[in-house]
Amino acid sequence: MRFVPSAALVRQSLASHSWLGVMAGAMLYLVCLSGTLAVFYPEFERWEQPGVRESTRFDPAAVERAYHAATTDGATHYMFIALPTPDSPRISLSNEKSGWFVNEDGSLGPVVKRDWTHLLVDLHLYLHLPANVGMILVSALGAVVCGLIVSGLMAHPRIFKDAFALRWGGSRLLEQADLHNRLSVWSSPFQLMIAVTGAYFGLAQLMSMLMAPVYFDGDRAALTARVFGTTPQLQQPAQPLAVASALNQMKTIAPNATPIYVTVEEADVPEKRYMIIGATLPQRLIYAEQYHFDSAGRYLGKVGFSDGEPGRQVIFSVYRLHFGYFGGFAVKMLYGVLGLAMTVVCVTGFNVWLARRKRRDYLANLWAGFVWGTVPGLALAAIAQIVFGVHGVAVFWITVLAAMALSQVWNDETRAKQRLEIAGAAAITALVVGHCIRFGAAAFDGVAPWVNGSLLLAALILLGAGLRRAANAASRNAATSRLAGGSIDSV
Repeated sequence: MRFVPSAALVRQSLASHSWLGVMAGAMLYLVCLSGTLAVFYPEFERWEQPGVRESTRFDPAAVERAYHAATTDGATHYMFIALPTPDSPRISLSNEKSGWFVNEDGSLGPVVKRDWTHLLVDLHLYLHLPANVGMILVSALGAVVCGLIVSGLMAHPRIFKDAFALRWGGSRLLEQADLHNRLSVWSSPFQLMIAVTGAYFGLAQLMSMLMAPVYFDGDRAALTARVFGTTPQLQQPAQPLAVASALNQMKTIAPNATPIYVTVEEADVPEKRYMIIGATLPQRLIYAEQYHFDSAGRYLGKVGFSDGEPGRQVIFSVYRLHFGYFGGFAVKMLYGVLGLAMTVVCVTGFNVWLARRKRRDYLANLWAGFVWGTVPGLALAAIAQIVFGVHGVAVFWITVLAAMALSQVWNDETRAKQRLEIAGAAAITALVVGHCIRFGAAAFDGVAPWVNGSLLLAALILLGAGLRRAANAASRNAATSRLAGGSIDSV
């Protein structure tokens, strides 16, 4: 028996789909665009600070020397040691105050600077709001996307039948609607996965507040321990931290595991200090299994993310599934393409709503300025942060607001798109030139030339789109002038 939704259900679904999309459209656009770029954040981090020695091999003794060098002025409460991976073949240490790359001999290298990449990631995770508020808001958008997918499918009973119908070059409404619907159908499984996993990150805290009273008598610490493992209770003599001993033991404890980080907890309390070594496992989606060691490097046990309760394994698989950190660079490229499609769906959905309105007003101008001003905003923020060392968040938002204001002054969304596309191309080109001047020969080493080449390709695409839009506008104006001239001559 085939389910055929009634006309009333289709109308109600379309109405709810439209209002959900309108209310969340701007935020969804920022989250989707920044998330698409954030898939490549390891490459951006390396590009943002080229010239650092790179290798996937490391000496545990050198890592230990670097740790002790970083704590000569007194240990902080927490220390994170990032070990080299194929995505990021560098060793770095960081605490609450600063971070350093590690040289081959274990000495501390340059201070870590990843400010623009973190600006991009923070835009995706928090929309540059305070972390607690932003995370919950962005996660709620994941739930909104789930609603949009369901209501969109219900509102278009022929959506799969028309999966390859594209009415290009006709009315703006039909063109945008077809593009929106086709991309929605093709990428709906990906969108649903992103929405569900994205909703988890922020809503997990709210879920713990609801589940703790039901299952753990209100003890949220007990709930956290059940999911993320218990904290070792140690009473040990003060002694230097044996990082190398712990790393060397991993070859015996988990020979198939690949350590990717070391965290030092309670670093400022020698009696309670312990290490966590996070390691990936082949053919496993979990972010990492965690192995605990005391200060002397004695193995205390693992948490069990790889072979524990199914729920725990699922929770620790969310991160890689959401950001595409599995299956190598090909999967990341696929996530980039599908993420860009999801971004286009956000934009075209709002465009459809604007086209269906009976009037044209400031909303069309502001939307065009917001969408097309974000690209030069990110590029100018990168120039400010990377080339001049100026805080980039303010530059980004000032640029976006300026683009919206200019779009309103121009009062023509087509002209706004054309000019902002060209402005985006110019800003990206200036970023690449500034990056090469700032870093010199290092800008042509490692991953940097690939990132700069990709940025120049994006600039060329934007420039081509802007010039094509300008040419079309000139053709329309010329045709209008000819028609007006012919009318006058006939008179």
